[in-house]
Amino acid sequence: MAKLQLTHASILNSSAQLLVLPVNNAGVVLDPVLTRAKTLFPDNYQRYHRACRDGSLIVGSCLLHKRTREQAGLGISSNGNQPSYIANLVISDHPYHPARIRWLTAALVDFQQQMISLICYQGIRRVALLARPIIYENPRDAESNKNDGSNSLPLDWYTETLPLLIEYLQDLPNLHIDIHLPKNINL
Repeated sequence: MAKLQLTHASILNSSAQLLVLPVNNAGVVLDPVLTRAKTLFPDNYQRYHRACRDGSLIVGSCLLHKRTREQAGLGISSNGNQPSYIANLVISDHPYHPARIRWLTAALVDFQQQMISLICYQGIRRVALLARPIIYENPRDAESNKNDGSNSLPLDWYTETLPLLIEYLQDLPNLHIDIHLPKNINL
C-alpha cells in the first residue's frame, strides 16, 4: 500500500527516485516548474519533445524515461539528489487545454502498470508528483467554457483529481508518494 502525502515543498528539491510531470502531447511546456525541469533534465525533455513531434505520444499515456547519469565533472556530486526516472503523464492535448477525467485516468493506469516493474526490479520507493498542471485553471478560459457549454473545464482538485490520484496510486506496494501542490491549495 502506497503512502500518499500532500506537500507545498518544491518538487525540484525532492529526494525522490522518480518524478511525475504532467505534460501535454503538443510538446510545449508553460508551467514554470516544467520549464525548469526542461533545463535540469534535458535528456528527458528531448525524448518527450521527439515523441510529441513524431506523433507517438498519445493523450492518456505515460512516457517513462530512465535518466542518463553524468560520469565526470562537477555534476556527479549532485546526482545523488536527482531522480533516476521521470514519468511524463500525458494529461492534455494542448498546453492551454485542461486535463479531462478520461485522459487523467488513462495516464494513471498506464503509470501504475509501468511502476510495478520499477518497484519490484529497480527498488523505487520514493516518488514525487507535480500537481499544479493538473489543477491549473485560467479564469478567462473557465468563463468562456461556461458560456459555450463545452465540457472542458479544469478538474476540481477536491472532488475529481485527488480522488483519482488516491484510487490509482494507493494500491502500489511499498511506495511513498509526495504530491506537490501550489500554495493556494489547502493541505
